[in-house]
Amino acid sequence: MEEIRKEVIQTPEAAAPIGPYSQAIKAGGIIYVAGEKGLDPKTGKVVPGGIQAETRQTLENIQAILKAAGSSLDKAVASFVFMTDLSEFAAMNEVYAQYFKVMPPGRTTVQVAALPAGVRIEITVFALA
Repeated sequence: MEEIRKEVIQTPEAAAPIGPYSQAIKAGGIIYVAGEKGLDPKTGKVVPGGIQAETRQTLENIQAILKAAGSSLDKAVASFVFMTDLSEFAAMNEVYAQYFKVMPPGRTTVQVAALPAGVRIEITVFALA
């Protein structure tokens, strides 16, 4: 049986991890992007402007990570959206739809009590390499 290689993906074009984890791992033809947040890559701070601004920055960060891994949002097969307030779902979904226009990935969206760094949203994506 062939051993599956694991490659760490890291780019300065996305916010740096705020803990002991990689931005993404590429293994077995899949890229596993860690939970990304609406953090500005330059400052490491939450972008101002509410849920839509945070969603946009989160997806920009994911897009940059996938690009660094040789992939793209078009190759995403699953996404997991964690929100602190599901009453903001429609506003988040409006921005989300701008990034996944054709064959959007399967998605799970849940409300959570809190997220790291005081963000409103965190998104994890799995994509084909």
